[in-house]
Amino acid sequence: MSLLGPRSRRRWPAVLAVAVLAPAIALSGCAGDGARAGDAADGRPLVLTTFTVIADMVGNVAGDRVEVSSITKPGAEIHGYEPTPGDLKDAASADLVMENGLGLERWFEQFVQRSDADFVDLSDGVDVIPIAGEGEHAGKPNPHAWMSVTNADVYVENIREALVALDPSGEAEYTANAQEYRGRLAGVRADVEDALGGLAPEQRVLVTCEGAFSYLARDFGMEEAYLWPVNAEQEGTPQQIASVIERVRGGDVPAVFCESTVSDKAQRQVARESGAELGGVLYVDSLSEEGGPVPTYEELLRTDAETIVAGLTGGGS
Repeated sequence: MSLLGPRSRRRWPAVLAVAVLAPAIALSGCAGDGARAGDAADGRPLVLTTFTVIADMVGNVAGDRVEVSSITKPGAEIHGYEPTPGDLKDAASADLVMENGLGLERWFEQFVQRSDADFVDLSDGVDVIPIAGEGEHAGKPNPHAWMSVTNADVYVENIREALVALDPSGEAEYTANAQEYRGRLAGVRADVEDALGGLAPEQRVLVTCEGAFSYLARDFGMEEAYLWPVNAEQEGTPQQIASVIERVRGGDVPAVFCESTVSDKAQRQVARESGAELGGVLYVDSLSEEGGPVPTYEELLRTDAETIVAGLTGGGS
């Protein structure tokens, strides 16, 4: 776990915060729409996370002892997110910032360089899968490690350790919460395994827009194919589309999928030209609003498994 200044809390100096915010406000004219952190007026420590999935995980371990807020809002595409003046202001009052790491939050390095807050890399210690193929991402770690419930245990322990370092008097509560949460996640893994375990060998090819399901595919014995390895500005090139169409045709894959935070235009072309169905929306980087289809990490995993099985067995949309 990468925790700068262990068992200490560092804040942005007020002068630095003003210096950073002033030009940003002048350029934007208004604050962005990322999830806002509170002011922790009740005296609880304030923990910021980079996106909603890990905010939910942190909240389950933290309970009511800390205030947890996500920098990005539900539904946001996080790879290329641009921090707003409001994000920078929130960071100035945060006691701790938690990120995924593995290059997921491309904007975060600059964010940290401008901040004096401690931060935690929650993926530290996971069993990493390198990105296959060619291009700029080849050989780099696939950053979507939380899509493995086995890896999620590592996230939970990193969260627990960071919270204990931040608030030592809460160690017993954080440890109990983490144990209870791991138990629930074990139940989610069993549910996903039951769902995907019923797929026939010829149905076990998962075709998505982004290569965000390598960990899930590894855990549950599936083959994956995707249009691009990591979300970027240029998505769905003619070469990428042609390659996936060939794979879908050659394997007689019945359905292809796309993630909630990107356009499915390229994948619709794959479906149209290969004869496959568009099997539905999958969730990876972002939870939905409360009352939506995936308001928690647990529901995200279960919903994805149900969508995959429905699409690959002919029961999808």
